[in-house]
Amino acid sequence: MKRPFLQSTLRELHLVLKAPRLWATFAAVVLIFWVTGPYGTAERLALVPRLGFWLVLHALTWAIAIVSAVFANGILRERVTSGFVRMMIGAAVASIPIGLVTTAIGSVTFSVAPTAEGVLTDIATGLLLSLSFCALTWMTINGDAASELDDTGTFAATPDTRGHQASIGPTTFQENTGQVPLLLRLKHANRGVPLHLTVSDHYTEVTTTAGRELILLRFADALGELGPVQGLQVHRSHWVADAHVARLVRDNGRMTIQLGDGTEVPVSRTYAAAVRQRWG
Repeated sequence: MKRPFLQSTLRELHLVLKAPRLWATFAAVVLIFWVTGPYGTAERLALVPRLGFWLVLHALTWAIAIVSAVFANGILRERVTSGFVRMMIGAAVASIPIGLVTTAIGSVTFSVAPTAEGVLTDIATGLLLSLSFCALTWMTINGDAASELDDTGTFAATPDTRGHQASIGPTTFQENTGQVPLLLRLKHANRGVPLHLTVSDHYTEVTTTAGRELILLRFADALGELGPVQGLQVHRSHWVADAHVARLVRDNGRMTIQLGDGTEVPVSRTYAAAVRQRWG
């Protein structure tokens, strides 16, 4: 499993789990099952044990459904357009472990030996509940999380802060659109055309046409996730996109690059020849 996929999936899982409305919905569902006592639990369990039963059962089944849905969202990102559909597919797959967990908890709680018919019934019920939980999760998470989960990781060139559109190069991108793994590490609001990468302690600072963000990632690994974006490493601590270069500045043998936002980036001797050839 590639690290960009794993990290982006864990980020999406974090976005889902930190949504307050998700936990409010979970609490409401547990409360409803506790009070109504479906599936004979009202007759077979006292008030407090019934609360414990439904709390444990829902905690485990929701956890399985959400984790499965979020991982399916990442795995199917390039095959299925809708984030909601991707998560519902994952929730459907989760019905099998949910059914098995439900059977196990019921067997232990009520001292009943599981049967094949009972397991199949629990899996069918698990399918219905898992899809319901997934739909509730989608409806209750906030807008930023939903946008993150629905995003495909692709971008189109967007206007930068100076009001013109950054050019990525028609030979690399078809209609200025491409897939860049590095973007999946950024907040949704900061995803744009990569312009400048620089080292900041153990972090890499990523500047795009949409914003700037620090991410915990080695500079070399960040460069490897730029995909087809055209640019050049100009220093051990700097990478610059072609679209962000305004001009070369030479002063007493020292070379720097003036970026589109006015920032000057040093050029080391190691990369000087390549810089002159590319932008000189």
